[in-house]
Amino acid sequence: MRYVPLDTPRPISKIGLGTWQFGSTEWGYGPDYAQRAAQIVRRALDLGVTLFDTAELYGFGRSERILGAALDGDRDRAVVASKIFPLLPVAPVVQQRAVASAARLGVGCIDLYQVHQANPVVADTHTMRGMRALQDVGLVGEVGVSNYPLRRWRFAEAALGRRVLSNQVRYSMVDRGPEEDLIPYAEQAGRIVIAYSPLAQGFLSGRYDASHPPTGAVRRANPYFLPENLTRGGALIDTLREVADAHDATPSQIALAYLLRHPNVVAIPGASSVEQVERNAAAAEIDLPADEYAALAAAARRFRPVTGLAALPKLVRARLGR
Repeated sequence: MRYVPLDTPRPISKIGLGTWQFGSTEWGYGPDYAQRAAQIVRRALDLGVTLFDTAELYGFGRSERILGAALDGDRDRAVVASKIFPLLPVAPVVQQRAVASAARLGVGCIDLYQVHQANPVVADTHTMRGMRALQDVGLVGEVGVSNYPLRRWRFAEAALGRRVLSNQVRYSMVDRGPEEDLIPYAEQAGRIVIAYSPLAQGFLSGRYDASHPPTGAVRRANPYFLPENLTRGGALIDTLREVADAHDATPSQIALAYLLRHPNVVAIPGASSVEQVERNAAAAEIDLPADEYAALAAAARRFRPVTGLAALPKLVRARLGR
């Protein structure tokens, strides 16, 4: 495993584990998944994974409880990250919700406490006042944000008066917006970009095509999995497979390695099995030479999916089976 080159109390692994699926039904993993979650977490720890990301919203608190139970006895080996859903995120509410998350996680300190979304009405001055108080009493280690544009990330940091260590954003080979400003800022300022959906919810795995679409409510609602987009993405998947063959790896591992080439980027893919977390962790060891990285970037730029308003009628028809 490799780690982010920053000064943090515990090293932050370049591959973390996202736990949205812990205790949630929308991923379609089956009712026994919560039991497997503990095995996945234990194996991740053994592989050198330190960052475990959850949120109070995931499974309405069940993800935090499952993760906390799975880490029992190994708390000192993990960097536990959670997120507050920013419904009226004024200082007293932020403090109250952090106490509740810490209790569900079974921890005395949340290593990284993040604002899940930018609130369009409540300014970060109010939210960060609560975060600062939590840091002062030791209930929160580092503060982070999620889904913040660069300008608001920097404003949040000014409001906190301390570093806002991370910004967790959607980032993958087909969602490359963070490369424009967030990643350069992170590298310049000594901050971290945490990539969620780093495999575009499995689109980049090569498992799916127009004849074999995914199941599960989350993926069915993702326009990338429209039959037209699965067909359009064929050339990108072919390039991933070519590079993967050269490294005796999988397309998913190469898609992760593409992101991890940036020193201040951490990816937090989920895992439905111990075998999957093993494959994800191994991606941290893959070094992509410049020519392969360029070929992957070019293939990603050529992929032009149908998204936004243009995708809505197609998603409805796909959901209705028409």
